[in-house]
Amino acid sequence: MKFAIPVMLAVLPLAAQEIKIPAGLDKLAAKATEVVDVSLDGALLQLASRFLSEKDPDEANVKRLVGGLKGIYVKSYEFDARDQYKDSDVDELRAQLRAPGWSRIVSARSKRAGDNSEIFLKTDGGQITGLTIIVTDPKELTIVNIVGNIRPEDIRDLGGHMGIPKIDIGPGRKDKKDKEDEK
Repeated sequence: MKFAIPVMLAVLPLAAQEIKIPAGLDKLAAKATEVVDVSLDGALLQLASRFLSEKDPDEANVKRLVGGLKGIYVKSYEFDARDQYKDSDVDELRAQLRAPGWSRIVSARSKRAGDNSEIFLKTDGGQITGLTIIVTDPKELTIVNIVGNIRPEDIRDLGGHMGIPKIDIGPGRKDKKDKEDEK
């Protein structure tokens, strides 16, 4: 018992860094026509990064980015019909993102289309140690949780790799890769 308290105190900060995807979201998989479920902890990230080429500059960059991460978790559900899930299905997740250290930095909402996007950052000592993105629309729900040290400029580069959706850089702007893909 004497050793249990120091061990618990040492583990608490680690547990506080990660959010838990609510188990209730798994029930949405039965209603969804398309499901993406990615769970890569630190060890799996390192294993997956071994398959990335050092010769390809994009893959080499992603390999470098993954080095500082402890986990990437993605849940995405696409439905044929509208309203197959409720906003309350993600309320438990949003409640965790109100904890100390977390800040919502982006909130975009369209009443007309029903689209909502939120981006939350976890910071510790001026460093970003976590990122969570929640995107909802009437026929889709996507949650991306990245745990570990990451720089803001690296977030966009992870899009399209390891189950992370490509992050749109804004209307009317295209990155180099998008322009090359159009040719």
